[in-house]
Amino acid sequence: MDHKYKVRIYYEDTDAAGVVFYANYFKFTERARTELIYEKLKLKHLEMKNKFDVIFVVKSLSSKYISPAKFEDDLIVVSKITEKSPVRLVLEQNIEKANKLIFTSTIELAVVSSNGKITKLPDQLFSLI
Repeated sequence: MDHKYKVRIYYEDTDAAGVVFYANYFKFTERARTELIYEKLKLKHLEMKNKFDVIFVVKSLSSKYISPAKFEDDLIVVSKITEKSPVRLVLEQNIEKANKLIFTSTIELAVVSSNGKITKLPDQLFSLI
């Protein structure tokens, strides 16, 4: 199931020409990914760390810019988990403007403990994804 997250482009998101600064697309996908995790696991990141000693970290990321977003555009970040295991998740995250694809990315997340070592999601969390 796809998760959808709405983003409105504010002045602070843009450069002097009113075009979204390239790094902000990663902020938008990060926020959407966080909301997806909160929704699926019914836990915040600090709760996962404190209760289960698990943290998601970005292992790899690839992206493609197709068309620019601009000041006051309304965007939708569409996130989909494409692969999962107890130690990693792979997500496809696309950004759409007026139902047209403007940005695409694939993100691989690793599951680590608070000491930075690879660990497994507990069964009760993994079953929710």
